[in-house]
Amino acid sequence: MNSSLLGKRIVVTGGAGFLGRAVCERLRALGAADVLVPRHAEFDLTDALQVQRMYEHMRPQVVVHLAAEVGGIGANMANPGRFFYANMAMALHLIEGARVHGVEKFVQAGTICAYPKFTPVPFREEDLWNGYPEETNAPYGIAKKAAMVMLDGYRRQYGLKSAYVLPVNLYGPWDNFDLHTSHVIPALIRKCIEAQRAGLDRITCWGTGAASREFLYVDDAADGVVRAAEVMNEPEPVNLGTGSEITIRDLVTLIARLCDFKGEIAWDASKPDGQPRRCLDTRRAAQRLNWRAQVGFEEGLRRTIEWYRSLGTT
Repeated sequence: MNSSLLGKRIVVTGGAGFLGRAVCERLRALGAADVLVPRHAEFDLTDALQVQRMYEHMRPQVVVHLAAEVGGIGANMANPGRFFYANMAMALHLIEGARVHGVEKFVQAGTICAYPKFTPVPFREEDLWNGYPEETNAPYGIAKKAAMVMLDGYRRQYGLKSAYVLPVNLYGPWDNFDLHTSHVIPALIRKCIEAQRAGLDRITCWGTGAASREFLYVDDAADGVVRAAEVMNEPEPVNLGTGSEITIRDLVTLIARLCDFKGEIAWDASKPDGQPRRCLDTRRAAQRLNWRAQVGFEEGLRRTIEWYRSLGTT
């Protein structure tokens, strides 16, 4: 069956990034005529005039908006104003530009950080508005959620077709492994491997380890994003995840084992845990997208660790 994206000219913001790289590969494999990636050096997507210039230059029929300014708990705590402004500005200008330039469909990647802090587990899309997000990442989460509201308004007033997906925490090869801005899995992998290489007998992790998280392999997430681009026409929120959770304490133990780190794991309880639990109800993705995650968690971690080791970084 031919994809609805066959022969389309598609812009993927953030297409050189972690998730974007995998999404671009899949779009090309489906037969997109052109997959174009606006680079920050050429187009600052937080600037309205530069977004307008991007649309005039690239002339997309479909836009997949994955670009974001984002990081782990520490980065969110250090940059709440910037994270709100940058993510809100990008969505605002890109969605308005899509309307002005007659884009056929706009696909927006949201964030699980948009869910209320004490959302019942598993997170159901219907609960998205039932409270305020976890405080450390609320500015980022609310900016992303506001984009969904804008898309809904533009669908009803202007007829702009759109899709809105909520990927859970991603991991995999090509992730960001910077210790100051990375998320939990790449940060832990790097800590364990560096400690092992240095012969250290101890690593220290943030928080208590009691919080739980769900993780989705990047290739599975890319399949979900592309599927939404193919079949969704309204910005109904759709969770992308595995439907299973693991405590951070158990995650650290698992990563340490897979990295062959045998030292002590200490916890700095003065640092925040973040949202207490994250685990998604993924039934809507199965129903609307005919999509389910395929890569098992331990297998995905092994692939990620192998990729990071192959870089030879110390």
